[in-house]
Amino acid sequence: MARLHALELVPDDAGSASVVEDWRALRDAGLPSQLDHRGTTNAPHLTVVAAPLLPQEAVDVARVRLGGLLPTPARIAGLLVLGEERVSLAWSVDVGDDVHRRVLAVRAQAPDRHPQGWLPHVTLARRLPREDLPRALAALVERAGPGRELVLAGLRRWDPECEKVEHVLL
Repeated sequence: MARLHALELVPDDAGSASVVEDWRALRDAGLPSQLDHRGTTNAPHLTVVAAPLLPQEAVDVARVRLGGLLPTPARIAGLLVLGEERVSLAWSVDVGDDVHRRVLAVRAQAPDRHPQGWLPHVTLARRLPREDLPRALAALVERAGPGRELVLAGLRRWDPECEKVEHVLL
């Protein structure tokens, strides 16, 4: 599978640190975690759009449409389990209607986007064996309190061809 270009909403420092603690809780339980991802660009984020090529129009629309609302509050809504034998575990993130509409406007600029819909989330672990889900849930249960907030504070662009992250909005 080709590496995808991406635009990503990033939480503020406190929100990033909070998610990294979730990653650490999984690792401390002996489970796969995004903390194991050694890439220099690995950081908590919500992917706005990912595509084989990201037209400059998408970046321009993101700058205009998202720039005026950042920073903006978001809320951890619950856990998502995606996949079959090996799963990805993620926090579902509730964002405001205005954020959702603006993200969809950005996504419309990338016709080959993947996937077609938008499910705001922060990935916690990939390739987790399904039989380890009870242990993963136990590791995260105390951290999953209702209404946990994140402040989405910036937008970054990932270019896999150059292996470079550019902060579009801070």
